[in-house]
Amino acid sequence: MTAVAVTVFVVAYILIATEKVHRLIAALGGAGVLLAFGVTGSQDVFYSHDTGIDWDVVFLLLGMMIIVGVLRRTGVFEYVAIWAAKRAGGSPLRIMILLVVITAIASAFLDNVTTVLLIAPVTLLVCDRMGISPVPFLIAEVLASNIGGTATLIGDPPNIIIGSRGGLAFNDFLVHLAPIIAVELVALVLVVPRLFRGAFAVDPDRVAELIGLDEREAIRAPRLLVKSGAVLALVLGGFVTHSTVHIEPSVVALLGAGLLVLISGLRPKDYMPSVEWETLLFFAGLFIMVGALVKTGVISALARLVTEATGGNALVAVMLVLVVSALLSGVVDNIPYVATMSPLVAQLAADIGDPAHSQALWWALALGADLGGNMTAVGASANVVVLGIAQRAETPITFWQFTRKGAVVTAITIAIAAPYLWLRYFVLA
Repeated sequence: MTAVAVTVFVVAYILIATEKVHRLIAALGGAGVLLAFGVTGSQDVFYSHDTGIDWDVVFLLLGMMIIVGVLRRTGVFEYVAIWAAKRAGGSPLRIMILLVVITAIASAFLDNVTTVLLIAPVTLLVCDRMGISPVPFLIAEVLASNIGGTATLIGDPPNIIIGSRGGLAFNDFLVHLAPIIAVELVALVLVVPRLFRGAFAVDPDRVAELIGLDEREAIRAPRLLVKSGAVLALVLGGFVTHSTVHIEPSVVALLGAGLLVLISGLRPKDYMPSVEWETLLFFAGLFIMVGALVKTGVISALARLVTEATGGNALVAVMLVLVVSALLSGVVDNIPYVATMSPLVAQLAADIGDPAHSQALWWALALGADLGGNMTAVGASANVVVLGIAQRAETPITFWQFTRKGAVVTAITIAIAAPYLWLRYFVLA
């Protein structure tokens, strides 16, 4: 059974990484083979916390997707983008920096895929009005989204998996990751002018036209915006107080989505298209395949190998997890990578024992996987989404166009993260 579990997982992983078939087909196909061969069963898949589908992850994403689907109807994201462009005085560099900051902050609370889906079309509009290429702006925004999304539990899908597997609450991410991500964002802002040198020439007449836009006209439903803002504030409050009120983030998100749907008066067809069913089903298939590896003992065996490789040294283990996660997440999508690694890290954390050092392993995994997702065009889901948007807009971004910029940013951000982990959890702990 172990050989079957490993073979199915490796084949599915290769198919996902190379995009030979759609990732949903690979994940569900792999899960189906495992079920058909009896490697895992319904009890393992639907009811086991260790080997089954993580329903907290699935329903947290579902709730947030519905909330964002309602928010999309208000025009608030278009408002913010036009407002930023005007406040920047029409300077392409200042516009990019403002959009980068807005994207990073929004990604921390909405998740990075959702944020780029909303910001990228507006960026295309602004760049078209200014007569400049949107490619540098889109690349900068997706880099910012992956950095900003690292700061919170819901900002990047891998964090949801890490939070669930590691027993880490919304506040844990804020306390441990938000400070270093603020530093990483400053570093990105400082490197942007050099990274995209030559991309900021603009026609003054086009700038004047952009400045003439009225951002207030972008708000299509002001009353719905007020309702949505109130519900989103309640949801975020629920996330922050999760450890105190003992209500899981997934339940908070679903309650918020239900309340917003109830008071919005919208029909399902208005907000349900925002639900990415393919992503949710992909997660389900992936959890089943990883669960089979846990059940057959593959994950615990790998954990023992890593423990032996590090000689039981917690600092070496943390740095190894950080660097390996960054490199591998740059080659393959960081969602399946984290789903695979999280049981291994859990085993390593249990073996290490020391609470501070054990928790540092989880933060190393989050920083490595999330920041490493910037390395290549296929390193994170947000990257793939932006490349698709650019392709449809007939301003394609090539794999190497993205990777040349992303690899530089990844190297810088990982170089900043490593001393942070060492200082905070080993020197000052």
